[in-house]
Amino acid sequence: MLRFFAAFVLGKAAQAGCALLSRVSRRKGTTLPGAVAIRICPEFIARIPKPARIVAVTGTNGKTTTSNLLRDGLRRLGCSVLNNSAGGNINTGIATSLLHGVSLFGRVRQELAVLEVDERSARTVFPGLQPDLMIVTNLTRDSIMRNAHPAYIRDILTDYMPEKTKLILNADSLIAARVAPDNPRVYFGVGPMDGDKTVSTNRINDVCVCPRCHSVMTYEYLRYSDVGRVRCPGCGFATPDYDYAARQVDLPGGVFRFSGRGESMELPLIHASVFNLYNQVAAMTALMELGYSMEQAAEALKGVKINATRFDVLPVGDRKVVSIFCKDKNAYAVSRVLEYILAQPGPKEILFYNNSVGDTAHWSENTCWLYDCDFELLREETVRRVVVYGDRGRDLKLRLLLAGVPEERISRVDQPEQGIACLELPAADTVYVLYGSDSIDMGKALAERIAGHIRSHGGGRRV
Repeated sequence: MLRFFAAFVLGKAAQAGCALLSRVSRRKGTTLPGAVAIRICPEFIARIPKPARIVAVTGTNGKTTTSNLLRDGLRRLGCSVLNNSAGGNINTGIATSLLHGVSLFGRVRQELAVLEVDERSARTVFPGLQPDLMIVTNLTRDSIMRNAHPAYIRDILTDYMPEKTKLILNADSLIAARVAPDNPRVYFGVGPMDGDKTVSTNRINDVCVCPRCHSVMTYEYLRYSDVGRVRCPGCGFATPDYDYAARQVDLPGGVFRFSGRGESMELPLIHASVFNLYNQVAAMTALMELGYSMEQAAEALKGVKINATRFDVLPVGDRKVVSIFCKDKNAYAVSRVLEYILAQPGPKEILFYNNSVGDTAHWSENTCWLYDCDFELLREETVRRVVVYGDRGRDLKLRLLLAGVPEERISRVDQPEQGIACLELPAADTVYVLYGSDSIDMGKALAERIAGHIRSHGGGRRV
């Protein structure tokens, strides 16, 4: 108890110091208070007072967007929510957020916590954190340097999942659907859609054979990679039935029908992309599992926007500059973004700036993830130019050439701002700025500069 008390007091002191520093430097988010507390008391997360109910969100992709949607929706319902969106999603970040949620005298300020949890950090987080609900958005390939195969991550989650935690699982992500099979669970998914496939055309497909009898499985419908509804012709193993689902999806019209608990209603899409539809359905499912009605859940998410650091549009006359968070070292996430871009109308130019620029000071990043990306999509004639830069710019250019992208459409620059001079900016063009987790500020600033450049130059000629 003395160690916890010392950790709490010193963690609070570090929190106050960081708050003062952030006001001076205008930088937000640090995990130092939690790191101090855990260093003094390794059981800090288990001992610190917590909100009465806890919802955890994990998964390879979409966990930040899903947790933000759920946080914003709950606040619109009048619920006071603790969230770690300004901090980290590993044990030190979660400890920091829990410190923020408790007064100096130990009073918990919020009634509910929505905590994003890094999927590989389950072994250091869950011994002390016992979520009432746990959303698993999906489990797919991520950086091979830290996450290996998604089945490896599934086993970590299974081994450390608290027994009492009820799971909200993406049925269409078969690896995620098999997390912690002894825990109580509900499944969400997306029913048949226009444009679905029955055979994967992506470079990544991690669920080709049945996990029981090893027969080649067949898909009733397939979104991308291995996400869809599958059945084994040999033993009958199949995607679980949906408890909550999106059906009658109209991406161009911006609506879908959500069903669950024997009810259904038409809802507006928060974003016209399949991957964000899954995030929206996950958030709706969690709200209903927390006891809210379908009408309350729908009203809570009505008008909620995706965080501008994830997706933002700057309209400039009949043109627009779109900035998209595109998770570097994650071929699966990159391919999903490229599919979204290629589905949009009109000519487009892409600044591919999610090339692990922060790794330069620490290591030489393994480039194998580039060869899991569906860069072949960029051969389409609507893609007028692709700009790459940085220490991995030549690796990216080589990969694009191997994918069949014409060399005259590829530009490599040494500095981010040099990419502006490579753009042709024809009428009605859309410029996409893709940035990774260590280049968010740079990507957002560059998008603003491109928009300003179009305004000042008319955007109709090469610069």
